[in-house]
Amino acid sequence: MNLERVIAVRTGKTIYRDGDQVIKVFDKDYSKADVLNEALNQARIEGTDLNVPKILQVTMIDGKWAIISEYIKGKTLAAIMKENPDKYDEYLEKFVDLQMEVHSKKVPLLNKLKDKMNRKITETDLDATTRYELHTRLEGMPKHDKVCHGDFDPSNIIITDEGKAYILDWAHVTQGNASADVARTYLLFWLAGDITGADKYLNLFCKKSDTAKQYIQKWLPIVAASQSVKGKEEEREFLLSWVNVVDYE
Repeated sequence: MNLERVIAVRTGKTIYRDGDQVIKVFDKDYSKADVLNEALNQARIEGTDLNVPKILQVTMIDGKWAIISEYIKGKTLAAIMKENPDKYDEYLEKFVDLQMEVHSKKVPLLNKLKDKMNRKITETDLDATTRYELHTRLEGMPKHDKVCHGDFDPSNIIITDEGKAYILDWAHVTQGNASADVARTYLLFWLAGDITGADKYLNLFCKKSDTAKQYIQKWLPIVAASQSVKGKEEEREFLLSWVNVVDYE
């Protein structure tokens, strides 16, 4: 197994390519339960007709857990959008269509989005009153059971030379309300500094799915709080800035 070609470095993990395989190696202190849960989640998504890289093996390499999966040759949608700014709107539409396709699936054994968010809100260092308000708002949101990717971003879409789209990184997948997943993607555009793209994305999703924008905006403080528990400090500060926002223009 060749671990010389690094293709990505993310918090707690390093991703390598070895021929037609991708090897995701987790840090030594990474939770075994989280690694196995990620592999199980992706295996469950493989049971749908979505295009996802297949998991080939879960193993240990030099005392570290690793997930080995298929390598999908192509470019990320993020790279393609950057290379073709004149076609941004066209690619954004493809992106929204893919996300709606994900939301059309049901996988009953996935963890529930509401349970995960309740747990994350409890883990924040927000004051008790704010946590109570967030928990109350979350409990009042409609309960759904749609597949929610949890990190749906153009960088997690690979477009092959034949134009086929594959969706990567199912570590955060849950079942729940699709509007929470949309709120997460909206915040990801903001984190990337693409505020114009964030607004275009939200407007397009609402139009294509016939969803009220206000409904998705209600999720923003909940999603921002639950995502603030981990990640870089500058991202945490940005996410927490959304938590106390109640009214949107």
